[in-house]
Amino acid sequence: MKHYLVFGASKGLGDAFVRGVPEAGDKVWVVSRSKPGSIDLQDGIERIWIEADLADPAAPGRVADRLGDAAVDVVIYNVGIWEKEGFEDHYSFDLDEPEDISRLIHVNITSAILGLQRLLPHLRRSAAGKIILIGSTAGLPNANSTQVSFVASKFAIRGIAEALREHVRPDGIAVTCINPGELAAEIPYAEGSERALAEYHGTRIPLQDMVAIVKCIVSLSPAACVKELHVPAMTDTNT
Repeated sequence: MKHYLVFGASKGLGDAFVRGVPEAGDKVWVVSRSKPGSIDLQDGIERIWIEADLADPAAPGRVADRLGDAAVDVVIYNVGIWEKEGFEDHYSFDLDEPEDISRLIHVNITSAILGLQRLLPHLRRSAAGKIILIGSTAGLPNANSTQVSFVASKFAIRGIAEALREHVRPDGIAVTCINPGELAAEIPYAEGSERALAEYHGTRIPLQDMVAIVKCIVSLSPAACVKELHVPAMTDTNT
């Protein structure tokens, strides 16, 4: 039996992790602003919702407090917001508002550092703790994105993973950063990978692929540590 804690778990990739990674008998704390539909699943997995808005500096402390003295075997940190209209053709960094930039940096970087720091005592109670951070191919060199703040935050996630890995190495905690390309996140996990492949003609990665990667990492023995994985879409020639 494993204990999971998944951030950003109300929809999209986070919801897929909550539904697809744990197995019957496992326990999952589900962290999100809105109540996730996965809480109502009857599949032998215990899911507990922790309501938290990571834009609030006090949120990481409240998440840790809800755990009490529980051990956590796997933390999946899947949090990321981006610039308003950042993926539209007309987007321009010139128009980003200072308050929006500040909020993005806090949610994508500061809350990750604070949240993971508060969870270390719980991970150290595990026999083989694992931390999995979800970055992005936007945080890799030559990704050709013009979203300055978002790209900076995804480079930062890689840096957090690298330094944290060395910090917790004596504790036997493995830290992995996964950098996916464009995902078919709008297609619910329950609708299957074939729907995602058909909808986007194979240009976006089905959520099932990401679930399979995380399940593989979780299954590894304490002797192994996957440091970083880049998972671009097959049609993405920039990364």
